[in-house]
Amino acid sequence: MSLNNLKPAEGSNKKAGKIIGRGQGSGKGGTATRGHKGAKSRSGYSKKIGFEGGQMPLQRRVPKFGFTNRNRTEYQGINLATIQSYLEANRLEKDFGFEDLVNVGLVGKNDLVKILGNGEIKEAVNVTAHKFSASAAEAIKAAGGSVTTI
Repeated sequence: MSLNNLKPAEGSNKKAGKIIGRGQGSGKGGTATRGHKGAKSRSGYSKKIGFEGGQMPLQRRVPKFGFTNRNRTEYQGINLATIQSYLEANRLEKDFGFEDLVNVGLVGKNDLVKILGNGEIKEAVNVTAHKFSASAAEAIKAAGGSVTTI
């Protein structure tokens, strides 16, 4: 072992990146690799979200219409025709609720369910859901079933 073959252990020293902005003698002084003038050459520059180089940004080019209510409650609608087809396929029982609808994959576990009156129901069923349209509730009761709101 002599001084000419000494070297640090494998992986012990990491090669530092380019050292810039330390005078002309370093070869990376002056503009410090930033080029001449412009916003990107200034200190403190950070590109704003959505900035397109001075072009009109997309969020300002696209027209906006109407009003969106943040507090709107979204219901997942299920028609009577869908329920009837699931009953005929024996995927739902005559007495079913929200959990059963989640299990067969009609709605997600975080959804609110509204039963809608499109189609017809031929069997007497007991339905439990968050909401019912007037026509759906009427059709279910007419078929001899019952409606329960959660």
